[in-house]
Amino acid sequence: MSLLELLNEDMKVAMKNKEKEKLSVIRMLKAALQNEAIKLGKQGLSEDEELTVLSREVKQRKDSLQEFENAGRQDLAEKIKTELTYVSAYLPKQLTEDELTTIIQEAIKEVGATSKAEMGKVMAKIMPKVKGKADGSIVNKLVQKELS
Repeated sequence: MSLLELLNEDMKVAMKNKEKEKLSVIRMLKAALQNEAIKLGKQGLSEDEELTVLSREVKQRKDSLQEFENAGRQDLAEKIKTELTYVSAYLPKQLTEDELTTIIQEAIKEVGATSKAEMGKVMAKIMPKVKGKADGSIVNKLVQKELS
C-alpha cells in the first residue's frame, strides 16, 4: 500500500471519529505529496521521494517547535507537538544511536576518513542509507564525534 493510499484510509477513519487535528495533518501531508508529484511532473511518487517529503515536513515542524518554545508560545508549541506525532507515525522506524554509530563507523572505514575535513564524504555515504530513519542533525553530531 502506498503512502497516499494509507493516508486516504486514515483520513476516512479520522473523519468518522471526528478527529479534527489528525484530519488536518493528513490533508496537509496529502497536499505536500501531491505538490511534490506535480513539481516532479509525475503521477505518483516513489517510496524514496515520499520519504523525502515526510522528512521535510518533520523538519519544518521541529524548526517551528523550537521557534515557538524560544518565543514562549506554549499554546502553539503544543499544537506543533501534536502535529509532529501524527506526521512521525508515517515515517519508518527510527534508528537507535547505537545503530547509527555502527553505520557511521562503517562509512568512515569505507571512505578512509581521518579528520573532520573529510566529513562531507562520510555524510554523503551515510545519508542515503539512513534517509527517513534518522534526523540529519543527529547524524551530523555523531559523525563529528567519531571524527574528532
